Amino acid sequence: MTILCVRFQLPPMYEAALPDLLGLLEEFTPVVEALPPDGALADLRGAERYFGRGAVDLASVIRVRALAHHGVDCVIGAGPGPMLARMALREARPGVTRAVPGDPDAVAEFLAGKPVAALPGVGTATARTLCEYGLDTLDRVAAAPLSTLQRLVGAKAGRELREKANGVDRGRVVPNAVSRSLATERPFPYDELDPGRHRRALLSAAEELGTRLRALEKVCRTLTLTVRYADRSATTRSRTLKEPTAHSAALTKAAYGLYEGLGLQRARVRAVALRAEGLGPAEQASYQLTFDPVDEKARRIEEVADRARRKFGPGAIVPGALAA
Repeated sequence: MTILCVRFQLPPMYEAALPDLLGLLEEFTPVVEALPPDGALADLRGAERYFGRGAVDLASVIRVRALAHHGVDCVIGAGPGPMLARMALREARPGVTRAVPGDPDAVAEFLAGKPVAALPGVGTATARTLCEYGLDTLDRVAAAPLSTLQRLVGAKAGRELREKANGVDRGRVVPNAVSRSLATERPFPYDELDPGRHRRALLSAAEELGTRLRALEKVCRTLTLTVRYADRSATTRSRTLKEPTAHSAALTKAAYGLYEGLGLQRARVRAVALRAEGLGPAEQASYQLTFDPVDEKARRIEEVADRARRKFGPGAIVPGALAA
């Protein structure tokens, strides 16, 4: 076991603490991959040799230090690769690290009986297709002929699916930084059932993200929506944008699409959050010309509004739907 998947139990809107918590992990290994808003992967191969302790023991030390120095508890999964560590995290609980041993028999035992949707990278559509053919658990997928899987989900996807179902984890921890994403959250003063107020909150959040991205001269490739409910549960959905953008209208449209895709019916929503991920320099991003005068006008207005906000403050200009 050399990979840890850590999820810090941060209170809502306390994401600013994540960089310091990543620094805690970096005291043990420089190979740390941030998983905003509250998680990280850490490769402890070098740390195990250096400290002379196993990953589970080091996980206990990390948990104690997070509590002592930051007042934040965490749950930790450990495994021989990132995929298995992520899956182990789902069965972990505070104070106890869920570890998957590295030998093939133990990995097979861990995966056996789990629903196919539990495998990272398997979306709803793929899981539905597999279940229609009786491949509803990972052990059944692992035993299925490769040609069958490739006919169902495609050549490359079928090969990767079979490898993962057999415990072959080719992923690696890629060091990054929290700055590769921007996030904002809109909590409600009370549990909110009105979809109109949900959409206004999303509009406000998308406008803020767009303004911040343009100020940093960045564009994002992916938008992630998180909806937190009254029972403290949450739903998260992501969408890759057609082109990298910092255009508030495009971000708002994507946010509305993600929200409508949830199909919420009288859900008691406590907060909504948006995250712009996959940030890159705006000057290197391609932009598809539309020859649409409405779109061009909106972008020119956006530039003027940004200049006004820089001069008079972020509340100087807001969408009409938010002015009331």
